Amino acid sequence: MSKSKQLGKLFGAQIKMMFREKQVWFWNLFFPIILMVLFMIIFGGGGSKEFKADIAVVKPSANATADMLEDHLRQVPVFKWKSDQPVSQEQADTWIKDKDVEAVIVLPATEDATAVKLIVNKENEKSATTQAISGILDQFIQQTNFSVAGVQPTFKLNMDSISNGNDDLSYVDFLMTGMIALSIAQGGLFGMVEMVEMRRKGLLRRLRLTPVKMGLYGVAGMLVRFVLAFVQICILSAIGIFGFGAHLHVDIPTLVIAFFVGALAFNALGYLFSSFSKTLEAYMGVANIASFLMMFLSGIFFPTNGFPDWLQPVSKVLPLTYFVNGMRDGMVYGNGIGTGEFWMGIGILGAWGAVAFLVAAMIYRNGKVEVR
Repeated sequence: MSKSKQLGKLFGAQIKMMFREKQVWFWNLFFPIILMVLFMIIFGGGGSKEFKADIAVVKPSANATADMLEDHLRQVPVFKWKSDQPVSQEQADTWIKDKDVEAVIVLPATEDATAVKLIVNKENEKSATTQAISGILDQFIQQTNFSVAGVQPTFKLNMDSISNGNDDLSYVDFLMTGMIALSIAQGGLFGMVEMVEMRRKGLLRRLRLTPVKMGLYGVAGMLVRFVLAFVQICILSAIGIFGFGAHLHVDIPTLVIAFFVGALAFNALGYLFSSFSKTLEAYMGVANIASFLMMFLSGIFFPTNGFPDWLQPVSKVLPLTYFVNGMRDGMVYGNGIGTGEFWMGIGILGAWGAVAFLVAAMIYRNGKVEVR
């Protein structure tokens, strides 16, 4: 049998073996889709939803100061009022505890009092919504102070945003490309299930006794995972574009290089995990730990420069960080191949893959082919 025909048969056989495993279907197809859709819904489908905060106001007693502040507060467009009239402290506390409102504003009890109190649920004290309400209220107090003092502010802040990509880039594009990189990485990490099972059942030893070339067997497995990765890119990109309005600005050379080096690196890591895992449970445990560690520390959902200082070096060590950056360069930023930062990331990613493959090959060569 010719090598090309043998490769074709091995490719078909490994396709069938891979999709018999339920873990493959979940971790490589359904899990990335579910996770991406959930995050895009949570963050407003790319920011198209206008921010609104449910607010209640407490006015302990009627006085000129409280009346003036209430009148101005009700003109703040982002505040959605639970009641058209001030409510009692007891009612406001109940709404806060039951999370019927996101904040309660308590106005001064007397005309001479100057303190305005903001009350929030302790569970949401550090949430983004609470921080936004606090910032808006703080700005409102400053403007009110200027108005009462008859002072016209000299300076004002005008905010704009720019990107190293196109002007239409949004969080949806950032998240979509992160999820695509994550799904390809998981395809490699979890893709060596059949190797563990074949070794456990003694099939690897039997395969070595046949005319099948083990090198072609490995190449066929790699081609299978490349096909799966291509399918993942197509499905997740379609969901992002047609479901959430994501934008693509593809740079083919950058995308191809990042895709091939990343796919090879994570296949090598999966190969490494399979080399020392004697059972399927052990393999899935190690792959799950690696996957979840990199998922939250590699900039999939949020930029890594927002991490605490002590955590950023950890992120810079992980291979998925560089794979995510490379895929974003190739899919949404439309550049990268001419920058030193891109090639440094590709070099680190390739080093991870080379070391993982060499260590795994040594373990397979020096260890037993089957586990008794």
